[in-house]
Amino acid sequence: MANGDLNWIANFIWGIADDLLRDVYVRGKYRDVILPMVVIRRLDAILEPTKESVLRMKENLDAAKVANQHAALCQASGEAFYNTSKFTLRDLKARARQQQLKADFEAYLDGFSPNVQEILDKFKFRNQIQTLVDADILGSMIERFLDSTINLSPKPVFDANGDVKIPALDNHAMGTIFEELIRRFNEENNEEAGEHFTPRDVVKLMADLILLPIADKIESGTYLVYDGACGTGGMLTVAQERLQDLAREHGKEVSIHLYGQEVNPETYAITKADLLLQGEGGEAENMAYGSTLSQDGFRIQQFDFMLSNPPYGKSWKTDLERMGGKDGIKDDRFIITHSGDSEFSLLPRSSDGQLLFLANKLSKMKQGTPLGSRIAEVHNGSSLFTGDAGQGESNIRRWILENDWLEAIIALPLNMFYNTGIATYIWVLTNRKPAHRSGKVQLIDATGWSQPLRKNLGKKNCELSEADMQRVMDAFLNFAETEQSKIFPNEAFGYWKIVVERPLRLKVEFSKDRVAHFRAACVEAKELPLANLLERVAAQIGVGPHLDFNLFSETVENAAEKDNVKLNPKRWKLIQMALAVKDEAAEPIIKKLHKAGKAEVDPLCVFGKPALSRIPGLIPGGLAATTSG
Repeated sequence: MANGDLNWIANFIWGIADDLLRDVYVRGKYRDVILPMVVIRRLDAILEPTKESVLRMKENLDAAKVANQHAALCQASGEAFYNTSKFTLRDLKARARQQQLKADFEAYLDGFSPNVQEILDKFKFRNQIQTLVDADILGSMIERFLDSTINLSPKPVFDANGDVKIPALDNHAMGTIFEELIRRFNEENNEEAGEHFTPRDVVKLMADLILLPIADKIESGTYLVYDGACGTGGMLTVAQERLQDLAREHGKEVSIHLYGQEVNPETYAITKADLLLQGEGGEAENMAYGSTLSQDGFRIQQFDFMLSNPPYGKSWKTDLERMGGKDGIKDDRFIITHSGDSEFSLLPRSSDGQLLFLANKLSKMKQGTPLGSRIAEVHNGSSLFTGDAGQGESNIRRWILENDWLEAIIALPLNMFYNTGIATYIWVLTNRKPAHRSGKVQLIDATGWSQPLRKNLGKKNCELSEADMQRVMDAFLNFAETEQSKIFPNEAFGYWKIVVERPLRLKVEFSKDRVAHFRAACVEAKELPLANLLERVAAQIGVGPHLDFNLFSETVENAAEKDNVKLNPKRWKLIQMALAVKDEAAEPIIKKLHKAGKAEVDPLCVFGKPALSRIPGLIPGGLAATTSG
């Protein structure tokens, strides 16, 4: 379905909200009514043709006193769900009395199967019914959603000749509409969406990146696909369709099972509803609710293909606290054994947990299969560079590179996503790298490969055409150096971090100008006794230059003690700043951390700030080459 059609449908639904809810809800709360009503209408539309069959089956089952009726009722409805109330939405729209409509509408909702009840509960939609009844808009709401010019069903509407009158609204198209509506709701409420939803063109590219390289190696069998931040489930279903197509092209028969986890109750409900609408009742049960980070729904499961667009720049502090805090966390997805360290930490800053979603996927890679696992995940730029050596982000990158899992990073065009215009990148990883990619990482610049949209969708003003996606795939599969494709050894991305001590070296010279400068500084600081003291020291030791500030300090201390002048930190700072000057030829200043005669002086304990240096991993001879001599 074209973006223009999706925009039209989104505008139609928004119009329902704006016309009916304006005086009842603030705009940011429209979602509490509109999102569940869209789902209910989608479910209702698919159940309409088999309503009578379901009612007859229900009557027969009750007469026979059958306790477990679910399977038989699903068979009667032809779907993975059903509704045993005597109503459809069309039956309800004619109700004149609001209280009767309320009772019948609640009975209609109660008639849905248990798997739909969970969806309604996540929306908390029943909490809104009384408000809609009191405002006398429930009937109008139902009637507007039954408008004959719009089809919210995943099946097309046909005319009298059997031709498609209104096309179907598939899972990803509906997801795009949901995402556009949520964007508008948040925008009206001056909120930022916590997630950045993934447009279909990017999802198709991600699916191709994990599937096309091994298309000729796909065998008949069962494959598991996972998304740990599944949103409305679009990534899973697109990957499923692509895998089915490739298997069919290669003469293979595959069974594909989808697994996902989502923390937002609304989008979780949408995902489950659309899987039910596709007849994927079993797959709907594979959707876990809760935080992937602190409530992993698939602790021991491993997957063949994994893809996600996790939230970036979003705090995971709550998850961290649930897991015991940085000192108490024991999760073996994030505290691992690597390079001889049994407590190698992958924990990043609590302000951004996006790389933990990648670490979670890496912990779920299949180890004992020929294809292993393949992963595609979207990140913003901070995943490339944030975190110092030894910190969580850096440790994750090190772990990935030292295991040789990273195949490529693809830079996408700007303004590709609905809710953000920032730079984004697709990371492609596998634990079965082909020989020609071994020890290497490919960087692909696809920022110039896009075409403008005729009408923006939120902040998304461009898309990847089929030709653009083919360019990316050609660059990836050809694995050759071009203007847009660069190949580097893994070591190019590593570095050693060393601390270079730069001791403070000060020279003192009692030239006429320097003495005058120091006296002026002392007058301004109201420290004239200090100026007089240093002039007496100058008469004692001469003009200089004096290149050993340690000996000079001892002389000053002795003179101060003799003249009963107290040398506090303020006065020492004045001497260093207004009299002494830095000189690389001078001796390093030794910091006194001991009482005289009580300990040996440590020559490494010096004044001055250390400088941090990053030594590239590709330097011949490594760290030793930079420190020898």
